[in-house]
Amino acid sequence: MSDPDAYIALISSLPGSDRLFVAKQPPISRLRLDRRLRALTADDAKVLRVLEHALNWGDYDMDVTDVQAVERCNAALGDIPQPTLQKLFLERMDLRTAVAALRLRKQGGSSPAGTFGMGRWARHIPANWSDPTFKLESSMPWLKEAQQLLEAEDPLGLERLLLSVSHKQLKRHAARHLFDFEAVAIYVLIWNIFDRWAQSNAQDAATRFEKLAQQAMADVADIDFEGAYA
Repeated sequence: MSDPDAYIALISSLPGSDRLFVAKQPPISRLRLDRRLRALTADDAKVLRVLEHALNWGDYDMDVTDVQAVERCNAALGDIPQPTLQKLFLERMDLRTAVAALRLRKQGGSSPAGTFGMGRWARHIPANWSDPTFKLESSMPWLKEAQQLLEAEDPLGLERLLLSVSHKQLKRHAARHLFDFEAVAIYVLIWNIFDRWAQSNAQDAATRFEKLAQQAMADVADIDFEGAYA
């Protein structure tokens, strides 16, 4: 059983964040955040680890199959007893399933047999494979824009859109939780979104710098950088 006073103190100690895509970095370092999370009970800390681990694709092996990923997510769901955290976890899985289907279709993949991915649309998506948004535009109004960004081969734009959708989902749940474990878990997941954007933005900046440098050099001399390595 958690100590309400301890959790109130924990939540109160966590700094607020600027608007997503405006802040250049998360409002607190991961090291300091982890130190404050020591106030969690052992059971709550375990749930948070499961939640973060399941939602962080960086924790998956490169050769993990779709079936293995779904099995892992289903196992994680069984280790998350809080209804709110279960719901936001499934919302994220719905998002990822839809985007994975868009990617597969763009690559020329045919309609999967039976089910695809995880969540409430696992059967709906294969059944509506030829529709641009799998007939999910009313449930996922952002899906049309995601499809357009994918077709335009704009990975940073797609990343920004998906992080924005996830951020709004979390903020909606956060409004119903103030000083409990769910509030802490949602804060950490929002922190992860800020961190992900900071990393994506840095990578994009490095790519743009490299292109500008190559263009500048090309103006000075006729140099072909295609396929060149440092």
